[in-house]
Amino acid sequence: MINATVHQQLGTLLAEVKNLREDFRMSEDKSNASRASMHRRMDELVERVGTLEGSTSAMQGDITEMKPITDDVKKWKLMGIGALGVIGVGGAALGVTFADVLKRGLAILVRGE
Repeated sequence: MINATVHQQLGTLLAEVKNLREDFRMSEDKSNASRASMHRRMDELVERVGTLEGSTSAMQGDITEMKPITDDVKKWKLMGIGALGVIGVGGAALGVTFADVLKRGLAILVRGE
């Protein structure tokens, strides 16, 4: 009897050890798959960052080329606003002068009649 009980307990113990080994193997397989997936995603991320870095440096070059042109356009705009101001003042002065000439001319005509 004791022998049968011991054999039964040993069989149960061996079965549990085999189950634990299988569980550990399955867990290790899942971990390997998860790590492989994470490494693949990290590689994709590194590639995307490299592409983004290349695009950024190309864009930096374009911006460097555009800056002088933008500065020139701003300068032209300011010069145009200044020229419009001068023309406005000159036009106002000319208008006042023309109005004064007409006023004096009419005054002379009215007095001369």
